[in-house]
Amino acid sequence: MTSSRIAGFHNLSREARLNALVTRGLLSAAEAAELGLEAATAGALADNLSENVISVMAVPLGVATNLTVDGVDVLVPMATEESSVIAAMSNGARACRASGGVSTEADAPCMIAQVQITGLSELTAAKAAVEAREGEIAEVCNACDPMLVKLGGGFRALEVRICGPFLVVHLIIDVRDAMGANAVNTMAEALAPKLERWSGGTVGLRILSNLADRRLVRARAVWRAEEIGAQMVQGIVSASEFAAHDPYRAATHNKGIMNGISAVALATGNDTRALEAGAHAFAATRGQGAGYGPLSRYGQTAEGDLWGEIELPMAVGIVGGATRAHPTAQKALKIMRVRSADRLARVVAAVGLIQNFSALRALAGEGIQRGHMGLHARNVAIVAGATGPEIERVAKAMIARREIREDVARAILAQGSAG
Repeated sequence: MTSSRIAGFHNLSREARLNALVTRGLLSAAEAAELGLEAATAGALADNLSENVISVMAVPLGVATNLTVDGVDVLVPMATEESSVIAAMSNGARACRASGGVSTEADAPCMIAQVQITGLSELTAAKAAVEAREGEIAEVCNACDPMLVKLGGGFRALEVRICGPFLVVHLIIDVRDAMGANAVNTMAEALAPKLERWSGGTVGLRILSNLADRRLVRARAVWRAEEIGAQMVQGIVSASEFAAHDPYRAATHNKGIMNGISAVALATGNDTRALEAGAHAFAATRGQGAGYGPLSRYGQTAEGDLWGEIELPMAVGIVGGATRAHPTAQKALKIMRVRSADRLARVVAAVGLIQNFSALRALAGEGIQRGHMGLHARNVAIVAGATGPEIERVAKAMIARREIREDVARAILAQGSAG
């Protein structure tokens, strides 16, 4: 068995790390060379963004068309390996252009920093003691980031909660154009010694919450029945009701939303994991009996058209982290003409709603598999060994047979070779 212990691996060059894997029989020399070539242009950047880098994993970057958000057209870069996502986004956006596209509302960009205080015997008294220090707490927070305050952000509110045996202090911080993790974590760290003194307890964890429910964005659109069909309107409304009553359906319903949101977040260098965590945590309060439910809902207008709306946390930024460091992320923001986190949040929420509509439209119509697997056919052809023009030939043949499988692709390839 190959040991996972490689002393000093982090100090090696990328080439040396690859050679270490070859030496251990985990890669062939040819495979290592391929990985080296893939990192030829972006390897130096990757070295600074991650650890123990051996190569880069390229994700296709495409542009979704047809979207209008708050009366302004926007082209949306999306980084995703799922072939149907961008096509579905573009088609869904086109379908609501006649009714004005997507309109949005957004809360101020406030994040929550949590400080856990343990070892308290009198929780109520400790809570009152901390609440009485709100002015001092505001001063400490704002002193941590004078530039943020200068830009109009900073401390906004204090919340103190009794959570089981713990006292939990929430710092509500307006982080302006940042996602905000670094800013609020710094404030929580700075306050820890003072909170211990004021409360008489011991500070445990001090970190932001990814349930950014003070930073919600809402988006709404209308699809005319003459565009999508009256039967489709009814089908999507029924699918929406299904998700509201069943968490098993709601999970997949919300995954369709995040297909779009995560693709834009990745393209712009934002934290896809934070957005996913926040969305699903928020969804856990949206279903029947306050259980897990859908982030979007649909209904029928008085004219018989379909309306859809979405509400979810949207902790995105345009400054700091990979967003500022990664040149592709900067180009993606430029394509969108996004100059504030507020605008980015609104566009991303609109994408989530449109993506969800397109998935429901497929489900309520011909079913998800026909369109999805048709687009997936090229991937299957590549896995089967097709290259160049063969890829399209094999994909089309599988689609015609309605059999999108690797064994079918290999058989089609073999037939072509024999011919």
